Amino acid sequence: MSFLNKNRKKFIGITFIGVFSLSVLIYMVFCQPQAATANPIQAPHTQSFSYAGSDSCAQCHEEIHNNWMTTFHANAFSSPIFQRDWTELSSQTSCLECHTTGFNPTDGTYVEEGVTCESCHGAFDPRHPGQPMSVTPDAELCRQCHKTTTDEWKASPHHAAEIQCQACHDPHSQTPLAESVTLLCTNCHKDMGDSFTHGTHANAGLECSNCHMYTPPREGNPIMGLVPTGHTFTVGSEACIGCHQDTVHTRDELVKLEGAVPEAQEISINELEKTVQDQSQLISSLQTSAEVRLYTGLVQGAIIGLITGGAAAWVVSKRITVIEEDEE
Repeated sequence: MSFLNKNRKKFIGITFIGVFSLSVLIYMVFCQPQAATANPIQAPHTQSFSYAGSDSCAQCHEEIHNNWMTTFHANAFSSPIFQRDWTELSSQTSCLECHTTGFNPTDGTYVEEGVTCESCHGAFDPRHPGQPMSVTPDAELCRQCHKTTTDEWKASPHHAAEIQCQACHDPHSQTPLAESVTLLCTNCHKDMGDSFTHGTHANAGLECSNCHMYTPPREGNPIMGLVPTGHTFTVGSEACIGCHQDTVHTRDELVKLEGAVPEAQEISINELEKTVQDQSQLISSLQTSAEVRLYTGLVQGAIIGLITGGAAAWVVSKRITVIEEDEE
């Protein structure tokens, strides 16, 4: 009986180990992580695809291509400003990562100058147009090159409200999604002209971006090609000084320019001294008058108190009846 129990326990143990090992083997074969494959929505293109060039896209997307041709993206490499800065930075190849398309950091080569369609949509997919050249238009895509701008945006109320870049910018023409910056802003920020600050600046012909996206003039080369762009949308003192640098500390002059006060007249020192003496005498007389009123009030109060108190005592005494009792 003891022998059978031992065999039974051994059989159970072997069965458990066998099933456990088989489960682990099946998991390793069928459930191991697979290599990442191209997702047709998020990342539809792989590195094996070859670049076709912007002219190839223009065959079907002529209007978009023509709008793109005049943008900063299209001229990101040929721009005189970039060429100047790139030369002064000793032609660092790292700059080409954002100013060219299909840049290869290994050998420093690239496919096409400027930021073309394939910079954002990826290398051409031979299954297109049947397979769309999809792209995820969010700040993370823009951040690949516009790091400073997206960092500023993350500190802004727009980021808190989940307003992405494409809510304001047309990525192809790189223009605001309205006829002017002010019209774009007032799509959400209604009736801003009701306040004094917004109204007066708008009447002077300023756009919202003149104050809310103000950046100081450049005085040197950008660090790694990155410059502030004002995408925090906050108005600091430097924005005011940018326009009012001659009058920012002369409030008197600003008030006179608005015609809010009359022209100040020159007054002699003697006149000022006489005014001071007159004011001092007036203050002294007011103080004396206040003291007299205080003492008078105390006397009047005492008299009224005596009269009122005596009358009350008389009334009470009349209402009291004395009752006498015999000692027995």
